[in-house]
Amino acid sequence: MSEQTTPDIIYTKVDEAPELASASLLPIIRAFASAAGVSVGTKDISLAGRIIATFPEALTDAQRQDDDLAALGELVKTADANVIKLPNISASVPQLVAAVKELQAQGYALPDYPETPSTAAEKAVRAKYDTIKGSAVNPVLREGNSDRRAAAAVKTFAQNNPHRMGEWTAASKTRVASMDGNDFFSNEKSATLDSAATAKIVLETAKGETVLKDGVSYPAGTVVDATFMSAAALDAFLAAEIEKTKAEGTLFSLHMKATMMKVSDPIIFGHAVKAWLAPVFEQHGEKMKALGVNPNSGLGDLLERVKDDAEIMAAIDAVTAKRPPMYMVNSDKGITNLHVPSDVIIDASMPALIRAGGKGWGPDGKEHDTNCVIPDNSYAPVYDAAIEFFKANGKLNPATAGTVQNIGLMAQKAEEYGSHPTTFEIPEAGTVKMVLTDGTVLHQHGVEAGDIWRSASARKAPIEDWVTLAIDRQKATGYRAIFWLDETRAHDAELIKVVKPMLEAKGVSGKFEIMAPHEATIASLETITKGENTIAITGNVLRDYLTDLFPILELATSAKMLSIVKLMQGGGLFETGAGGSAPKHVQQLQEENHLRWDSLGEFCALGESFRFLADQKGNAKARVLGDAVDAATQGILDNDRSPSRKAGEPDNRDSHYWFARYWAEALAAQTADAGLAAHFEPLAKALAEGEAAIVAELATAQGNPADLGGYYHPDAAKVAAVMRPSKTLNAIIG
Repeated sequence: MSEQTTPDIIYTKVDEAPELASASLLPIIRAFASAAGVSVGTKDISLAGRIIATFPEALTDAQRQDDDLAALGELVKTADANVIKLPNISASVPQLVAAVKELQAQGYALPDYPETPSTAAEKAVRAKYDTIKGSAVNPVLREGNSDRRAAAAVKTFAQNNPHRMGEWTAASKTRVASMDGNDFFSNEKSATLDSAATAKIVLETAKGETVLKDGVSYPAGTVVDATFMSAAALDAFLAAEIEKTKAEGTLFSLHMKATMMKVSDPIIFGHAVKAWLAPVFEQHGEKMKALGVNPNSGLGDLLERVKDDAEIMAAIDAVTAKRPPMYMVNSDKGITNLHVPSDVIIDASMPALIRAGGKGWGPDGKEHDTNCVIPDNSYAPVYDAAIEFFKANGKLNPATAGTVQNIGLMAQKAEEYGSHPTTFEIPEAGTVKMVLTDGTVLHQHGVEAGDIWRSASARKAPIEDWVTLAIDRQKATGYRAIFWLDETRAHDAELIKVVKPMLEAKGVSGKFEIMAPHEATIASLETITKGENTIAITGNVLRDYLTDLFPILELATSAKMLSIVKLMQGGGLFETGAGGSAPKHVQQLQEENHLRWDSLGEFCALGESFRFLADQKGNAKARVLGDAVDAATQGILDNDRSPSRKAGEPDNRDSHYWFARYWAEALAAQTADAGLAAHFEPLAKALAEGEAAIVAELATAQGNPADLGGYYHPDAAKVAAVMRPSKTLNAIIG
C-alpha cells in the first residue's frame, strides 16, 4: 500500500447494523470530503469478507478478494494511517458456521467448518477458520493504546435529557457469583523478561511430552502471564449456583464474552450448558454426541439436533421443570441465556442489567432479580462492586453524574486473554510448562483433563506508552486518575513495577492512585455521583468492559463514545463505539424496514479523523470539515434528530439527512475558508428546500420487510436500495 494508492481516510466495511448505516452515510461523507480534496476508501474486515479472503483456492476469480485485514495491519504500523474503524463481528463458532452456510448458499464453494476435525485436510481447514474466530480484527489493528471518553456534546446532551434508570433498593436479591478459587485469577503467574526470549508451551504427562505451542517470541521487558481454570472446580461452582439461584427465587444468568475470548469462554459456556442439563447428559450423553451435540455451541444448537428424539426431549423438559427460571435474551421467542454463546456478551449484558435496577427478563416476560454468574474472579469484582454500590446508594442520576474516561492498554496485542493461540483445553492430566530456549521454566501448572490453560503478554513499549498517555490525559483534564491494578494479582504486580517508577520520574506520583478493580469501581462511582470526573487507567479487558459499563450508565449507550487510538508509529485509528445490539437492529430492519442504529459514534470519529488529517497532511480544509462535523453533531443532539426505536418514526436514514444538512449549513456559514463556504452554500440550500420531499420519501420506505440479500454477506445493490430510498436526497448528494 503505497502513499500514492492509499486513500487519505480508510472507512472500514464491517457487519450488521453499522455496515447497513454505512450504505447511507458513506456517500454523504465522500461527497463532502471531495470538496476538500480528501479521498475516502474502504477496507473489508467483515466476517464474510475475512472468510472469503482466507480461502481463495476454493473460489472463482470473480469471488476472490484481497486480505484487507492484513493490508490494514501493515498500514496501522505507519505514520500515514488514518482509519475509521466500525464495530465488526467477533465471531463465535455458531456465527462463523452460519456465515459459511450463507456464503455457500450464494455459490461460494467454501469448505464446511470442521467441528471435530480428524483428517489432516480437516485439521488444515479448521486451523484456517480458527484464525477468523473471536477477536481476530482488533489485535491486528490496535497498534496503539486507547483513549475513550464521551464527547463533550454527547455528555452535555445526556445531562440535559437524562435517560430512564431502573430503581435500585437495598432489598434487591441481584448479586454476582464467582468462583472462590482455582480460577484464572487465583492461579495466575507472571514474570517480566530481562532479555528477549522464545518459549515453547508443553504438556508433560505420564505418556511423555506434547508441544502445545512452539516458537512464541517475546522482546526484552515483556510481561508474560500464565494461568488456568480448573474444570472440576468450575463444574462444582456452576452446579452449586444453579441450586442457590433456585433457593433465592431469582433468575439464573451466565455472563461471558465468547466472541473476544474465542477459546476459553465458549468452553466455559459449554460447561454451563452441561451443568444445566446434567441429568440429560448423564443419561443420553453418547446418543447426543452421535447426533453432533457440542455444548459449547449452546442450548439452541443442542435442541435443534435432538428435537426429533422424544426420549431426550422429554428428559430435557423434566430437568428444565426442576431448574430455576433463566434470564432470557428474548422471552417472546423462548431464547434463553444459554441458547447461543454470542448472544450474552458481558460488557453489554451486565451494564444493561445494572442500569435496569438489577433486573433481567424472565421466561414469563417480566423483570426479576438475577444471579449474575461470572465464573472467573479477574474482573467480576467490578460488577459486584457496582451492584453493591447501587443497592446502598440508589440509582445513578444521569442529569448530574460526572464522567469516567478510559486510558486502555491494548497496543501490540497486550493482554489478549483467550483470543489468541496460547489458550488450550487440556486433554489429559499433567504439567503445563512455559520453557525458554535456554531451558528455563518460566511458568508451570499442574493440570487435570478438561482444565483451561492460557497465557498472555504485554510488551514493554506499549506499557510505557500507556503510562505516558495517562499522564498526558490527566494533565489535559486535571481529573482524578486511577490505575485499576491489584497488587495481589500476579500480572498487575508486574505492571505496577513499571507504573510507579515512571510516575515518580515524571514527578506526578501525587496525581495518580492505584487501586484494585473492586475499590476503583466504588471510588469512580462515588466520584461521578458527586458530579465530578475521573480517568480509569486499565488493562485491555477492563478497557473493553468499562467503556460499556460507564457510558451505558451515563449516556444509556456505549455506541456514542469517542474512541481515539494514538498509533505508536504516528498514525490514527478512530473507533466508533460498540456493536453489541447490532443483531436486533438488523432483525427490525428486515421485518419493518426501520433501522434504529445511531451513527453518533461515527460522527464523533469522523470529526477527529478530519482534524487528524489536517495535522497529518497539512490540509487546512480538512480541519474546517472536521469542525463542521462537530457543529452538525451538536445539531443532531440539540434538535433531537437521533433515530427512534419505533417503526414509523425517524430512523438512521433520517438522522443522516439531518447530519448532511447541518454539516452543509455549518460549512456554508464558516468564515475560515471562503471556497468551501461557496461550495456548500447551494448544497445547504438544496437540502433545506428538499426537506419535505426527503422526509416523506424516507417515511414511505418504512413498514414493509426489507430484502438485504443476506445477513452476513448482503447484496450491495439491495442494501443501497434499502438504505438510500430518497431520490431527492440522492440527487442532491450525488
